[in-house]
Amino acid sequence: MRRIDRRRVERLRRRVINFGLSFALGALVATLLTNRLQTASARLSEPAPVATTGTAEPSAASPRGPAIEARPSSMSDAIGALARRNLLIPVAGVGPNRLVDTFNDARAVGRRHDAIDIMAPRGTEVRAADAGTIAKLFTSDAGGLTVYEFDPTQTFSYYYAHLDRYAPGLAEHETVKRGQLLGYVGSTGNASEDAPHLHFAIARLGTERAWWKGDPINPYPLLAK
Repeated sequence: MRRIDRRRVERLRRRVINFGLSFALGALVATLLTNRLQTASARLSEPAPVATTGTAEPSAASPRGPAIEARPSSMSDAIGALARRNLLIPVAGVGPNRLVDTFNDARAVGRRHDAIDIMAPRGTEVRAADAGTIAKLFTSDAGGLTVYEFDPTQTFSYYYAHLDRYAPGLAEHETVKRGQLLGYVGSTGNASEDAPHLHFAIARLGTERAWWKGDPINPYPLLAK
């Protein structure tokens, strides 16, 4: 009788031990799985890294390009910026007292002139009113032989029309200095053969920097001061 009781007790003891070990192992596995799930969740919640190639701001040691003057926010600001340039009268030998304000004169089909005509003998030198770059050399039915010059900030365009001929070697994309020879007064285009002159216009360029259009600015008060 005592032997039977001991066997039963031994079996019970083994069952208890096995059950305890199984429970402990299960708890350990559950703890490991919980930790892994928490780690994966934390990684998913982190913000994705932002690519910086080509968009990062330059560090203090990074080389910087030349500073470009901001485009004037209004037409009055633009005119003020031009007034500070001290533009050169682009026809050699012509003084301020010889200029005539023809900016608002009417032209064909109700069009405004949007420029001034500077009268001078054929062959008189035409010089750059400001430093800049030759944006376009163009021949048109109206303007004849023309030059479009952009100022250094590419904010303004200077337009020289009815030229008799260009200065030798003048080329597009060429950098020019204030007072540099661009060409010679003529009457090409729709100008009268009997009245050679320089048609000179200034425009504030748009954001697209198109040489053929812009907001017209009267050159007269800027040159006749």
